[in-house]
Parts: sequence; structure tokens; C-alpha cells
Amino acid sequence: MFGKKKTKPLPLPEGYRAEDIKTESSICTGETTIGFYNKEKKRLAFAELVKSEADIDAYYEKYGLSRKQ
Repeated sequence: MFGKKKTKPLPLPEGYRAEDIKTESSICTGETTIGFYNKEKKRLAFAELVKSEADIDAYYEKYGLSRKQ
């Protein structure tokens, strides 16, 4: 009743696969982001800020994927 509300996972963005999910860290600020890596543009698409390992797990769950460790 008071637990986390289950939501339907989002579809993977067009042109991306689960293997395209990467994390990047800034050399200036040390901030880490996660997103789908676009090889042509050499940057992350659909990127989000990561503050902990739980944020990485949540990103995978958002798209209905399980994180490989």
C-alpha cells in the first residue's frame, strides 16, 4: 500500500540497444552521468546525473532492463 509505485518501463529509444548504456565522468567536476552512447556524435543521449549506484540501477529499471555486473 505504501510501497514504491510500479510503473510501466519506457521503450528503448529508437536506434539504441541495452548495450549502448554507458556512464561518463567529468574530469573537471567529477560528476557522473548515465545515458545511451551515440557513437556518431560521441556523446550520451537521454543522459541523467548519477549520485549513487542506486541511480544507475534505477536508470536500467526505467527501461525495463537488468544491470549486468
